[in-house]
Amino acid sequence: MKKLLALLLALVMSLSLAACGGSDEETPSDTTDEGSGTEETAGIAAEDLQIGLICIHDENSGYDLAHIDGLRGACEALGIGEDQITMRINIPESQECYDAATQLADAGCDIIFSDSYGHQSYMALAAQDYPDVTFVACTGDQAAVAGIPNLKNIFPYTYESRYVSGVVAGVKLKEMMDNGEVTDPYIGYVGAYPYAEVVCGYTAFLLGIQSQVPEAHMDVQYTNSWYDLTAEAEAANALMARGCVIIGQHADSTGAPSAVQSAREAGTNAYSVGYNIDMLSVAPEAALTSAQNNWSVLYQATLQHMLDGTEIPADYATGHADGAVMISTLGDSCAEGTQEAVDAAWAGIDDGSLKVFDTSKFTVGGAPVESYTFNSSIVDFTTGNTIYEGQEYETIVDGAFQESVFRAAPYFDIRIDGITELNPS
Repeated sequence: MKKLLALLLALVMSLSLAACGGSDEETPSDTTDEGSGTEETAGIAAEDLQIGLICIHDENSGYDLAHIDGLRGACEALGIGEDQITMRINIPESQECYDAATQLADAGCDIIFSDSYGHQSYMALAAQDYPDVTFVACTGDQAAVAGIPNLKNIFPYTYESRYVSGVVAGVKLKEMMDNGEVTDPYIGYVGAYPYAEVVCGYTAFLLGIQSQVPEAHMDVQYTNSWYDLTAEAEAANALMARGCVIIGQHADSTGAPSAVQSAREAGTNAYSVGYNIDMLSVAPEAALTSAQNNWSVLYQATLQHMLDGTEIPADYATGHADGAVMISTLGDSCAEGTQEAVDAAWAGIDDGSLKVFDTSKFTVGGAPVESYTFNSSIVDFTTGNTIYEGQEYETIVDGAFQESVFRAAPYFDIRIDGITELNPS
């Protein structure tokens, strides 16, 4: 059976790609779904806890830097020394991830994190071989259905910060239109892959913009890479050449904001909204803000379970209300009234009065979306075989799509009106 599972996982591994991203219970995961977890123990003293971190890239990637800083911040808050963290950087989604995970386990790590979706299947194999070590695949989606007690997933509510960064862009777009600088509210977006994590993010971004400029529309250009300075810059330039006046991104480099800054310096009237890190250092005039994740919140919550000896949820997510997502400092180019609009959006998200995916705010094919199901099973898309069996959920509840409720990792993959994917395959 183990050989069979390894073979099935290998099929998934061959398709897995880096993510910058389910419970089999009827109740939502909370993103507090306790799922299948380890049994309670006596806990580990802070000075004794040994932690491993596997990164797809290094500190030059804003995404990986956010994880590195997040883990360090969590450890500092919990009284865990930096010398108790062992990192493995530039680890691809291949057998190298399994090797890195098992080496960290052999070196005495009690808990091992990986920061890329494509690491997940290798972490699952390592978890089976080291049942006394906890393996946490950040941005993963298998833990709550895999039945591997020491495999976990964590993910922030990225769609919340995407929406609010869209509000920032929308206030600027409205100012440009009111001033007669822009007649067509045309937005561009540099996306990595046509996956739910990216689709969820850029949809939330446009909905945030449309809260200020309802007629705004957007084109998405995929790079088919999570981190490629050149490809991201080229995509941004191509979108600006089509007439896009604000460029968002779900990709991990500074390529797109840098391209927008260069375009502004050459006379193009365009602005940028980044991801992961503050982009003002590379785009001081072009950058409006960046959508950001505060990974330290998720790392700290997970590590606290280790210290307390309590069960770690198999599938955990949280958002702005707990400080897990945010936007970066507003750039000098932001329009007047931006901070007030941002504050109002965060307040609505936090108290529940603002639903990011309110179905009254978008249509598909000109019609409202009244029902949409999500199946939490894990499927090998090469063969169509189900690797792990999960439940099916109705995602439209009380007039809004329930994102990151039935699984921590995003599953919103609806293509709404107003968004065009230029190269979807």
